[in-house]
Amino acid sequence: MNIEKIRSDFPILGRAVYGRPLVYLDNAATTQKPRVVVEGIAEEYYSVNANVHRGVHFLSQQATALHEAARERVRQFIGARSIAEVVFTRGTTESINLLAFCLGETILQEGDEVIVSVMEHHSNIVPWQLLATRKGIRLKVVPMNEAGELQLDAYEQLFGPRTKVVSLTHVSNVLGTVNPVKKLIDTAHTHGVPVILDAAQSIPHLSIDVGALDVDFLVFSAHKIYGPTGIGVLYGKESWLERLPPYQGGGEMIKHVSFEGTTFNELPFKFEAGTPDYIGTHGLAVALDYISALGLENIAAYEHQLLLYATERLTAIEGLRLYGEAADKSSVLSFLVDDIHPFDMGTLLDRLGIAVRTGHHCAYPLMQRLGIEGTVRASLTFYNTQAEIDALAEGIERVRRMF
Repeated sequence: MNIEKIRSDFPILGRAVYGRPLVYLDNAATTQKPRVVVEGIAEEYYSVNANVHRGVHFLSQQATALHEAARERVRQFIGARSIAEVVFTRGTTESINLLAFCLGETILQEGDEVIVSVMEHHSNIVPWQLLATRKGIRLKVVPMNEAGELQLDAYEQLFGPRTKVVSLTHVSNVLGTVNPVKKLIDTAHTHGVPVILDAAQSIPHLSIDVGALDVDFLVFSAHKIYGPTGIGVLYGKESWLERLPPYQGGGEMIKHVSFEGTTFNELPFKFEAGTPDYIGTHGLAVALDYISALGLENIAAYEHQLLLYATERLTAIEGLRLYGEAADKSSVLSFLVDDIHPFDMGTLLDRLGIAVRTGHHCAYPLMQRLGIEGTVRASLTFYNTQAEIDALAEGIERVRRMF
């Protein structure tokens, strides 16, 4: 991994903030984009832009070919069996909302149960609560231990005859915990329950094979894996997607429409009403090519080194409390220092050119479990360096002295 060469691929990393070199440590919220992704998007707008699927002219056919090539690229990247199992959405949030709605229309009835965990992002809590309001389902919550690891025995005990869906995060966006998802999936399947896996935080860091995991549904967002915003993926086993009704109605998702009735399109188009973000899907494909060229194993090894170094540097700071000490952890560090409010810490670090995230990180229930209002979160990726971690540690020390 030639880190200097990699950093040169991301022009934004060379800019200054308040007269200081930018230290970007907010990658769990969104990653920066390599030059090839931005150029790929621009080139499609300049040279290929036309609505997909419906046109017989050259540009439309070329745009359609790029859009469907992106679907095939995603299929390869996650190990899906067929492109019919790859649905494009606006992101992880829309993917989970789609599943909550469609499963609510098919297999979920009043009194049925959905299992989530205490460390879920709001996007994997609120859609189920909305469904609970509409249909009277119940949420059951997997607890965690003090290290931030899910309690597998308690998880097993949550299953009952009314359990119909399990929806869990692969990696916590606050704690960095990498959940043992294969065990969680296998346990659910012994009870005949399908599993939704939120891979928003894992897809940039870990190699994922949906076939090997035997997961029923998997969701992620392009903007967290060096691609554009506003585009995401819903993977679903073909057998499940065939059972589910459409999420929205409109163009693309139909075969025939009359005032007497409508027949729906084949997979995956049944779930893709309206003009898709065909520019965004191409940008996602270019991003997947970029990180594949670097090698996910190389990325994971380098990020693990960064995490170890950052953990050592930060835990040496007097008064700093680190949240999330799982044995298997991704490159996220959430912390508080003495009684300094996380917003104050984040604001002052920003004046030093250091971008971190502050607050509850869309995980209020987890904050309640930890007994705090929020944290400062530094999240690392392969274009970060030890020198940037040193700058973070020195910045924290400086803020601490100010208080």
